[in-house]
Amino acid sequence: MSSPEIAGGKGSGRPRVGLFATCLVDLFRPETGFAAARLIEAAGCDVDVPESQTCCGQPAYNSGDREDAKAIARQVVETFEGFDYVVVPSGSCAATLSRHYPELLADDPAFARRAEALAAKTFELTAFLYDVMGITKVKARFAGSVTYHDACSGLRELSIQKQPRELLQSVEGLTLTEMTDPDVCCGFGGTFCVKYPEISNAIVTKKAATIAASGAETLVAGDLGCLMNMAGKLSRDGRKVRARHVAEVLADMGEGPAIGEAK
Repeated sequence: MSSPEIAGGKGSGRPRVGLFATCLVDLFRPETGFAAARLIEAAGCDVDVPESQTCCGQPAYNSGDREDAKAIARQVVETFEGFDYVVVPSGSCAATLSRHYPELLADDPAFARRAEALAAKTFELTAFLYDVMGITKVKARFAGSVTYHDACSGLRELSIQKQPRELLQSVEGLTLTEMTDPDVCCGFGGTFCVKYPEISNAIVTKKAATIAASGAETLVAGDLGCLMNMAGKLSRDGRKVRARHVAEVLADMGEGPAIGEAK
């Protein structure tokens, strides 16, 4: 594998960050990836998005397919271990790399320590900005009220709660309006919504009602899968609440079509 090529190059004195874009961002919402890169660069880092990256392996891992999950994990380790940090605009994918890879590859002599090293330098986007780089304010404007959904993996595995809210509070023109029970699941759960569609729909129906009851004009979260699930339900129910990834709002890229809207 060739070494990562970084804008700024070696010796620039800036941390070298590998952006793990995630499958959903790459396929459905590339602007979220561009927003994440903009934020990381503004924080004083050089960013690269390795073309050889694929899935984090979470679907296989959650489905019990450990052998395929291990193969994917090895490929991710090889792709990203040369960076100072790995940053992910998704709590669930970040948790897969930082919480599950060490256990998954613990019995692999060639990768056990490398997986632990990668895990130690992998962060969800808002946690990287706030906790690692010390960014508490952003230069962005977003007119209107937003409500924030705490995605399950980010909250429960990575303690992502304060960071996005503090950063959102610094956005000019933005009013943060908390929904009731923002930490309650949206019903997506990756393969869960496919295996148990009736249960998933019941959960997201309640979630959509809670979001609408907040009175906020825009729903914001840090996981695209959750956002797509909630945006779809809000649209099907005829609710006029738009959905955006937190990276887009923080990067001053919140003027384009929201998730699910025609471009």
